[in-house]
Amino acid sequence: MAIVRMEPVNVRVRADWFDGTPREITWGEMRLPVIRLAAIRRETSAYRAEIGPRTIFEVETPGAKLALSFQHRSRRWTVDGVDDEVEPECRPRASRTNRH
Repeated sequence: MAIVRMEPVNVRVRADWFDGTPREITWGEMRLPVIRLAAIRRETSAYRAEIGPRTIFEVETPGAKLALSFQHRSRRWTVDGVDDEVEPECRPRASRTNRH
């Protein structure tokens, strides 16, 4: 299982009050509870001062593994990557119309 990088998608994240780790991700209308925190990577020196540091969290949700990024300067959460073997019910659904 490898995380495939993608165009960042803005999401809402509920984080732990004390340590800031993600607990739940809201992606569109879908709520994904974080089951396990797989890795944390702090990128404090990798960016210019005007861009600011970021922290990458690799999290596991039911049926999906996500690369979740927190931009410290803008205080914005984005999904930057998804496991390449994500089950279809875990992806955000596009609206479907019934054709008869």
